[in-house]
Amino acid sequence: MSEGIFIRLLGEVTAEFRRQGAEEPIDLGPARQRTALSILAAVAPRPVPMDQLVAGVWGENAPRNAEQSVYTYVAGLRRAFEPDRGRREPSRVLAGTPAGYVLHVEPAQVDALLFAEGIEEARRVQRAGDDPQAVRRLDEALGMWRGTALSGLSGPFAEAERDRLEQLRLAALELRADSLLRLGRHRDIVEELGDLTRRNPLRERARELLMTALFRSGNPAEALKVYEEGRVLLAEELGLSPGEGLRRCYEMVLRADAAPAPSTPAPHETPHQLPRPLAEFVGRSAAAGWLAERLAPRAENSPSPLVIITGPPGVGKSALAAHVAHLAKDRFPDGQLYVNCRGATPELPALTPLDVLGRFLRALGVPPNAVPADLDEAAAAWRSRLHDRRVLVLLDDAADLAQIRSLMSASLGNTLLVTSRETMSWGEDAVQLELARMSQAESATVLANLAGASRISADAGETARLVRLCDGLPLALRIAGARLADRPDWSVSTLAARLSDERTRLHELAAGDLAVRSSLAGSHTALERGSRPVDRLAARTLALLGLLHVPEVTAEAAGALAGTASGQAESALERLVDAHLLDRAGPGRYQLHDLVRLFAGELRPGDSREALIRALSYYAASTRLASHVSDPHRTQLAAPVDALPHEINTAEEARAWLREEEPILSAAAVQALNSPDGTIARLGVNLAFGLLWHQSRAYHMAEMKELNTLALRVSERLGDAAGALLAHGHIALALQMTGYTDEAFVHLRSQLELARRLGDAFTEMRTLGNLANNYNSGERYEEALSWAELQLARARSIDASVGVRYALMMIGDSHVGAGRPEKAREALYEALADAEEAGDSSFEGQIRLTLGEAHLDLEDPEQALPHLLRALELISASGYRIGRVRCLIGLSRAYRMLKDPGRALSYVDDAVAGGGGLGHARWERRLREERAAVAEARAAIEAGPCP
Repeated sequence: MSEGIFIRLLGEVTAEFRRQGAEEPIDLGPARQRTALSILAAVAPRPVPMDQLVAGVWGENAPRNAEQSVYTYVAGLRRAFEPDRGRREPSRVLAGTPAGYVLHVEPAQVDALLFAEGIEEARRVQRAGDDPQAVRRLDEALGMWRGTALSGLSGPFAEAERDRLEQLRLAALELRADSLLRLGRHRDIVEELGDLTRRNPLRERARELLMTALFRSGNPAEALKVYEEGRVLLAEELGLSPGEGLRRCYEMVLRADAAPAPSTPAPHETPHQLPRPLAEFVGRSAAAGWLAERLAPRAENSPSPLVIITGPPGVGKSALAAHVAHLAKDRFPDGQLYVNCRGATPELPALTPLDVLGRFLRALGVPPNAVPADLDEAAAAWRSRLHDRRVLVLLDDAADLAQIRSLMSASLGNTLLVTSRETMSWGEDAVQLELARMSQAESATVLANLAGASRISADAGETARLVRLCDGLPLALRIAGARLADRPDWSVSTLAARLSDERTRLHELAAGDLAVRSSLAGSHTALERGSRPVDRLAARTLALLGLLHVPEVTAEAAGALAGTASGQAESALERLVDAHLLDRAGPGRYQLHDLVRLFAGELRPGDSREALIRALSYYAASTRLASHVSDPHRTQLAAPVDALPHEINTAEEARAWLREEEPILSAAAVQALNSPDGTIARLGVNLAFGLLWHQSRAYHMAEMKELNTLALRVSERLGDAAGALLAHGHIALALQMTGYTDEAFVHLRSQLELARRLGDAFTEMRTLGNLANNYNSGERYEEALSWAELQLARARSIDASVGVRYALMMIGDSHVGAGRPEKAREALYEALADAEEAGDSSFEGQIRLTLGEAHLDLEDPEQALPHLLRALELISASGYRIGRVRCLIGLSRAYRMLKDPGRALSYVDDAVAGGGGLGHARWERRLREERAAVAEARAAIEAGPCP
């Protein structure tokens, strides 16, 4: 039925059935139900999770019954779209999946998606030079609009989507005007562009197009007036100078309207080309002071010949350079030159070295027809012109050293001040400053200057949150401040809430022609069109990194993602570091800042699924190998994966790798487990299972429970009973180790039933032992003993030696707990002999621990000590944290019984320093009791014998 549905968002939200040439309207219900439909339709046919629907309809003020309301809206939409569907018949239009609700319509069935496709097609044909076809496609797309998008709807999603679609409509109008200008129809669009500019006065591209149309229509004076209006508005509203495009248009009109043009001064004229600095430049005092000292050093020292400011897109390099250049310009009496090298300007090619030299030579008085056409000759003329002069040259947004190298041979006394997104390596004559993101205080000041100090200081917590969401980037902060200034009814928390939605954050960070997305796109595009293979590989690697939602990556992981050798991947990662699109997080480790991560996530390369599977397979294979090498005697519950793992040779290497990589592996597992793709989700299950032994040793119970709860959900969704069987056991272990033994029992019973139904004798045997362990943890020792004896019998029947050891250990634990330490020793010594023979050091440590506790209960600390000391050594090496706490308490007891409370206290203090009882109620209680007993013993000794 969904084939006949058409949904309209470009105006009032409506829908209709289209049958046999007729259109039948669909009743979409109340406003919030239509908002829910809009959220689903805007991304159709991709799934939308429940939390995103709630956030989109209500935002942070969602009522407690919000999810129930969403269920109601979904049911209402299903009735509207499928009035004849039976009660128990699944919906074919609006389906519920583990990843969220999916509206099964194609983009061609939603006007907003159709509109976006039309614009992309128009861009494509326009780039191919077919402007008539571009205009036709744009007219068709713009004809879909019926008024304000999502008219009548409120809520976070409606507001953000309405704004996004409006920006897209304005971009389409500008694109159309661009094609019409190339077709010579400038007179036809003057009025249309005038109206567009009046309605959007800060939109520089519209103003530039209007100036061009007026100029070509024979009205240069009016074009200059349009420029001046824009310049004043930008300065007053945003504190900005006109952008490169608008300035270039202005110069074009001036050159045609006056002689000589400002950009070609008379031979002896001193050029003063520096761009106007920001009216209220904020912060950067240390960086500005350091740079000023290089440009205008004290005494008679010469300025540095080459000063480079480098840093990520949007960090404020250009603003700082202009600010410092104006501070130092008096030291350069022979002039100041400026050019935007367009190293990372989307849609525009970077200037060539000859372009740059030509502009400067003309500015220094060389007649246009006398500028050499040969690069070497032009460089020689440049050196000649600057000989014995003192000129400051500001080269903004340089692509690389090759672009500016021909200018570097000027005589001492002249300075090149360069900004670039690239890290540049040069000789001893160069100094380089890597500009960092702004501090919290500087960021707040930027916001206050634009939006008003009272609004920014009203809620310091929300201001700090807004700064974090802007990543400390001045560009993002200026945009955020401009948006607040433009909307006096918004609080800081309102904008912060809008930016909190990662799906729309980059869209929100746009004002006029300022946009974080386009700034980042410039850097990516520069790499894509780079001449070196490593540039193009870096561009592809950035796009692929956006697929993987992990806090950091190594070259090996990036190589798996890209399907390349780790050496090539490392070169690509280092290239991204040089381009300031990636940061080093430590030796061999790299991370994306949040806004770059969001941008990278939008790139979506064609082989996305295959790349993600390669990376997850690498993580799963490496985790399984590390888990095995760290303790070969433990059963590996993750299935083998066909991928080249990280090389690991020793248990120490394996444990170190797991400790360092666990945050990355957990994040990758969560991403995979939440995927609707079965293959990817199974890799998430594999990762979760592979982490089990490490997480249990490290006592990362919350993470273990979260991952295995997701793994259980995936296994049940995919009909994988064997996976569900294991997940139940892992959830039970996490619950048991945090003291929730009753809840753990429910999962263990489910695991036992599944094991018996599947005929899995080994897992059945393991579950019996885990039931015993669970009851021991709950201090229900007689029940634990019964389960342990059942495990022992089952383990012996299937010849599972590891199960026999475990069962004997549980029997010993049960007897010790029940107050029968003499009976515990028989089982424990048998288990110890077996563990030593097998080389199972992990079990040996745990068995010796229980043996030590048994001897203590028998008031035999001399026999207990060797076992406890060896147990501490083995358990500490394995990283088993709860076991270590037990060892330290046991050793304290032993030395207290030996009348050595000072040494006993050292073990108690060691336990407290290591995290105490790790939040486990039983061991927190035991540690408190032991600490009190040690204090009492020390007090008794200090008091001396009774007189």
